[in-house]
Amino acid sequence: MSRRILAAVATALLMAACATPSTDYASFVNPKIGTGGHGHVFVGANVPFGLVQLGPTSIPQQWDWCSGYHDSDSTIIGFSHTHLSGTGIGDLFDITLMPVTGQVEPSRGSEDVPGSGAWSYGDRSREVARPGYYSIPLERYGILAELTATSRCGLHRYTFPQSDEAAVIIDLENGGCWDDATDTGFELERDADGQISAVSGYRFSTGWARNQKIFFRAEFSEPLADFVVNENPRQESQRGIARKALYGRCVLAPKAEGQQLLVKVGLSPVSVEGAKANLEAELPGWDFEAVEADARKAWNEELGKVRIKTADADSRTIFYTALYHTMVAPSVFDDVNGDYRGSDDVVRPGSFRNYTTFSLWDTYRAAMPLMTLIHPEKMDDIVATMYHIYKEQGDLPVWHLMGNETDCMVGNPGSVVFADAVVKGFRAGLSDEQIMDALVSTAEQEDRGLDLRRRYGYIPADLYRESVATDMEYCIADAALAQAATVLGYEDVAEAYREHSHDWTNFWDPELQFLRGRKVDGSFTEPFDPIYSRHETSDYTEGTGWQYLWLVPQDVDLLVSLFGSREATLAKLDGLFEAPDHIEGENASPDISGLIGQYAHGNEPGHHTLYLYAMLGRSDKGADLIRRVYREMYTTAPDGLAGNEDVGQMSAWYVLSSLGFYQSEPAVPRFWIGAPLWDKASVKVEGGTLEISARGLSEKNCHVKEVRLNGQPWDKPYLEYSDLRKGGKVEFIMGE
Repeated sequence: MSRRILAAVATALLMAACATPSTDYASFVNPKIGTGGHGHVFVGANVPFGLVQLGPTSIPQQWDWCSGYHDSDSTIIGFSHTHLSGTGIGDLFDITLMPVTGQVEPSRGSEDVPGSGAWSYGDRSREVARPGYYSIPLERYGILAELTATSRCGLHRYTFPQSDEAAVIIDLENGGCWDDATDTGFELERDADGQISAVSGYRFSTGWARNQKIFFRAEFSEPLADFVVNENPRQESQRGIARKALYGRCVLAPKAEGQQLLVKVGLSPVSVEGAKANLEAELPGWDFEAVEADARKAWNEELGKVRIKTADADSRTIFYTALYHTMVAPSVFDDVNGDYRGSDDVVRPGSFRNYTTFSLWDTYRAAMPLMTLIHPEKMDDIVATMYHIYKEQGDLPVWHLMGNETDCMVGNPGSVVFADAVVKGFRAGLSDEQIMDALVSTAEQEDRGLDLRRRYGYIPADLYRESVATDMEYCIADAALAQAATVLGYEDVAEAYREHSHDWTNFWDPELQFLRGRKVDGSFTEPFDPIYSRHETSDYTEGTGWQYLWLVPQDVDLLVSLFGSREATLAKLDGLFEAPDHIEGENASPDISGLIGQYAHGNEPGHHTLYLYAMLGRSDKGADLIRRVYREMYTTAPDGLAGNEDVGQMSAWYVLSSLGFYQSEPAVPRFWIGAPLWDKASVKVEGGTLEISARGLSEKNCHVKEVRLNGQPWDKPYLEYSDLRKGGKVEFIMGE
């Protein structure tokens, strides 16, 4: 047997030893990473990309409780079926159930007033959180609550102490942070004996999602003894929104010590009938262990798409937790029969799987490119969803939540994701004309600063806040549009938008060599401090002049020409990491975090910046900084993320980067080589398996010296998506 064959056999055996079909990847996940600091991650039971995120909701309604959970707080008002993960704004927490004993006040309550409301402390010392399962004892009631989930349904199991006054409260009032219920309602269903066998209803609310509608059906493993409705006496919210907010007390028969109750809840964005159908399809029985096993199997199938070899257990935990976080959203947003509620509040039958929770300003940078690599089977549905959003609301999504356009953040990030998918061949059966219509119509809107951009050639700082950031994001979207137009053969359109993508140069100050806000009269805004931030009212979005100087991944060569040379550009880039590591300004954006100098890894606009070194011919410098980010910005602690997790983006950066590459340019299907972290990895892709190795990798040998693709020398500083999606072998030869 030749040495080459022996080596191949050894490699195969090694990979098999580190990752077999029976490997429990879910056991490598620590859902508590990101629950401290400003991570804002969801903790609870769900399945990959499911509508239901079933978990505990705490009393506080502050910024660091956007997910309903924070490591510092053990209060629980109940177990809600929808949560966000990693966002900087709060919403959802719909359809909250709380098991209780005794008579309790139907309200959120306050930690400062013992006995108020139905809330309880959870015993964090006995809390269990793992993919597809969550449990915690409720100290006030002596009840053990256990949760698991399917895509559209939640299953609760409550173990009671002895009690003659056991009940489950269904809370339709409380929502996430800035959410207010506007209308709620219950319907009861009785069996042939007249006993209550199911409770259905709805919760309509306004908040970040301005017109949210969710319907539910709850079934119980025993008939209810009674059902009592309590209407919150406060008929007007703090924001002056008239509402009807109901609580339902599901009265149970007396409970013996250790007696269990199961409750299964189906959700639907369409109707109560849809919720019932979803429940019948996904959760027909009462076997809690079987449902949890199915949820864990679903997680293992998705997590097992990427298999890494490492001797570092903490790094393995960080990686698989990151991969787990990339699969909380986008979330399914339709019924099992395909019906969905559109952006125009019209219910339609769908020939595709409809999705929601598109944090696109964040996720266009890494999370969505990662999806094109490891979840290609979902991309046509994503494209179809985005196209139908365009048809319903007139433009591609910006930040879409539960069928609502929030218009959160700046630019046209939906165009970037849509164009990137199209360039990579995901077109959902759309014609070239339909694709271009969606992209061009979105670019030609008259709101969100686009009218000013056309009138003046740039967005003036004295007419529009965050003008520099907004315009620069539009430039990125224009570049993505141009890429798609070229691929589809619309070269005239491509040329026009390629030209628009250079408009950021209107902000160039040749004297200070920064991009600065410019007024209507052409003068720069004063004073200027490149480390200054004022949240939501400066020229930059959650950033500083130092950070936004580099937000031109589509135009690196043009940036070099402005600096005068590649060497001068590299010197300025070095200055970013050498600048003071603090932010000036009394109301500086809290999102600017994870600082190395002025580089802020805790927020998205800089995530490509480390790869500019590779684009400028100094990948060695970039690799050193990337490895520093691995060490300092990702840990196994509750505050183990440098900033908001942002619906998978912070984690996707780590997943892609640790594999050794990252897509930096909008809708340009190539991944720049950086700093592989694993001795070996395998990725399940559309065409088979992509095997990645870093030969000779050590703390000392941490730079890529040579690359081989399928055994052949590869001399480019990036890898093509077209090669990666086929599978094959990428070998990084490492050195000092």
